[in-house]
Amino acid sequence: MIRINELKLPLDSDESELRLYAAKALRCDEKLIGNITILKKAVDSRHKNNICFVYNVAVNVDGNEKSILDHSRNSKADFYNAPVYKKPENRRTSSLRPVIVGFGPAGFTAGLILAREGLRPLIIERGADVDQRHKDVLGFWNDKKLNTESNIQFGEGGAGTFSDGKLTTGIKDSLISKVIEELILHGAPEEIAYSATPHIGTDRLGSVVKSIREEIISLGGEVRFNTKLTDIIIANNSVQGVTFTQPGGRSTDFETDTLLLCIGHSARDTVEMLHKKGFNIIQKPFSIGVRIEHPRELIDTAQYGSRAGHPKLGAAVYKMACHPDHGRGAYTFCMCPGGSVVCASSEENKVVVNGMSEYARDGENSNSALLVGIEPENFGSDDPLAGIEIQRRIESAAFEAAGSDYSAPCQLVGDFLSGVKSTALSYVKPTCPTGVTPGDIRKILPQRVTDTMASAIVKMDGMLHGFALPDAVLTAPETRSSSPVRILRNDIYQSNIRGVYPCGEGAGYAGGIVSAAVDGIRCAHAVLLDETDDM
Repeated sequence: MIRINELKLPLDSDESELRLYAAKALRCDEKLIGNITILKKAVDSRHKNNICFVYNVAVNVDGNEKSILDHSRNSKADFYNAPVYKKPENRRTSSLRPVIVGFGPAGFTAGLILAREGLRPLIIERGADVDQRHKDVLGFWNDKKLNTESNIQFGEGGAGTFSDGKLTTGIKDSLISKVIEELILHGAPEEIAYSATPHIGTDRLGSVVKSIREEIISLGGEVRFNTKLTDIIIANNSVQGVTFTQPGGRSTDFETDTLLLCIGHSARDTVEMLHKKGFNIIQKPFSIGVRIEHPRELIDTAQYGSRAGHPKLGAAVYKMACHPDHGRGAYTFCMCPGGSVVCASSEENKVVVNGMSEYARDGENSNSALLVGIEPENFGSDDPLAGIEIQRRIESAAFEAAGSDYSAPCQLVGDFLSGVKSTALSYVKPTCPTGVTPGDIRKILPQRVTDTMASAIVKMDGMLHGFALPDAVLTAPETRSSSPVRILRNDIYQSNIRGVYPCGEGAGYAGGIVSAAVDGIRCAHAVLLDETDDM
């Protein structure tokens, strides 16, 4: 096959025309072009009067591909070999079942790989199955009664289940295609294989995860919900088993020599337990900030000009980063076009927010995290868990500032930039389902964060006109974009306790659905290889 990059099609064209454009790119007869596979599709909106789609494609060509490539003299065309997933040889000799803690992206991909190899993994998830979890989350939003074990952070599918189902990632890894393949196999939209901004949507991701769970169970695996890891049994510096608590408070010991910790970035009590058990844990940089919420129409117009609202374009996305003078870097993260801001608390008397979009992305507003990085040297302590305490202090302050009822503190962008407290909202209607309370977010977040945010908003307005809209709403705090700790592991993915594999976002090795899922596969591979560290 031949790969051709950067085929540009006008906005109103049809994808059936790709054959013609591919033939022109290769300077060959259109009749020679066989099957076409779209590898990537993106919107080029740099010129508002000439918005187009840009495609990377793989084509089958009838003829000598080398001769055709040589004749085309096209620097954007080359030979193409589709990625092929290669699983390692299963060398595992233990008869004990591996245990996976957590059923988010790292946990369900690891479980899928191990189940297909006949290892019958036992997966324990502290939260509820996705159907009950939806009820618990909606109940919290409506009644403000938090279930600390089944919420936006904990439960089937992990934290990403109540987000955008966003699959963009900054990593480059051959296993990404495997992750995408499995998601599509289990019901995700096929366009995630080639979209430049792939997403599943929170309304669809749940059914995808349920399908994965069903396959794991059909292969002899087991998934236990509302089941919380409370202890790890260790002897001779190796894992011997785990203790977990099931519904009703019943405690159970389970023998295993293989434990995958796919705990997610909010399992703070589990991290504290691991620290007390002697696991090597270090501080890790993380980010703090807010959700910034604009009218979707404003963002669409800023990106697409007069073509905003075109049915082929949908809601516009953005991604920005800047480094204000004499300040820290700031960036937007997890942008949710046509989405909503949600209260994502998992601990009592603490408020944290996140963003969420359904597949259609047709909500009135668009929002994004606006974040500032915090380095360990600024934690104020050498304690490995100091970052967690920073998060907790901010979330507690937010809870109190907004009335101690899980409303979220907010501030108009204009007031924030002017350094004055917001006392009322304007025409941009906040979407946070637990409600918002206008105030001064500078009293909640560290000054070094808010000063950087203020400079960044002004700079980003130069990149995206309207970003500094005075009536836009800042909702605080966003503190869970990543884990503030890393559970150390060696070259064979094991911690200082043999047989324990720290994995995914909570362990400090991922930062989103795709990267966590990739890490889950890598840790599952390590289990199959059954290597030992001779330290």
